[in-house]
Amino acid sequence: MDSAVIGDKNCRITNSSRGLPHERSSGVKKNELQPHRKKYWKIPPKENAAFVACMEDVLEVYHRPYDPVYPVVCMDESNKQLVADIVQPIPCAPGKPKRIDHEYVRKGVAEIFIATEPLTGNVASRVTETRTRKDWAEFIKYLLEVRYPDAQKVVLVMDNLNTHGIASLYVTYPPEEALRLSSRLEIHHTPKRGSWLNIAEIELSALSVQCLDRRFEDIADLATEVAAWEVQRNARRRPIKWQFKTADARIKLKSVYPQI
Repeated sequence: MDSAVIGDKNCRITNSSRGLPHERSSGVKKNELQPHRKKYWKIPPKENAAFVACMEDVLEVYHRPYDPVYPVVCMDESNKQLVADIVQPIPCAPGKPKRIDHEYVRKGVAEIFIATEPLTGNVASRVTETRTRKDWAEFIKYLLEVRYPDAQKVVLVMDNLNTHGIASLYVTYPPEEALRLSSRLEIHHTPKRGSWLNIAEIELSALSVQCLDRRFEDIADLATEVAAWEVQRNARRRPIKWQFKTADARIKLKSVYPQI
């Protein structure tokens, strides 16, 4: 029986000549430091009143009772790189997965707008070539006039980006129309470095896993697939139950609160 020592003398991989699986015995305890491991995280600031104010505002919005006249809608956006295959993929066969060559040609980037109503599970999406103020304004108009035409006001939760604001409506539409649209919005921004508070990120994560885990050559194909995903998602109608409350934040994120 051959053995190979990897790094630490307590960590040993054993190869059996009888075809037994690899065995690993380690003296490393669960609570010991593991410098080789890392995780990307949205690290909140220390003692930041602006962060706290936005966070508590959004958390209170999330715990409002359902009201179809004032629906709570979370909006976010992401992008997808468009690529084309250089070598034609080999289709899957019994016992063999589809094989895709590692080389590809870049075809640009498409933007994906997502809006979700947590208490109903309703989702709206749109794929665009850019992420300008005009693109945001057009998506908001679509939400107000097509998806929520009977709502008196849409309570809109979104990230604090420079394009996410009433000014984008005035850049895109005549002042009369911009005022009409803005009067039907109640906007709540998540804090900077606090995008995890945006429930729309949950939908973007689901979209990424269920729909975007493959190559798309052009924006038309991407838009078709995202639209099909939206129909399927809305057919399931699964509300999102947000459990994190203001009281929880004051305990678990105590370091973010100013010390008075």
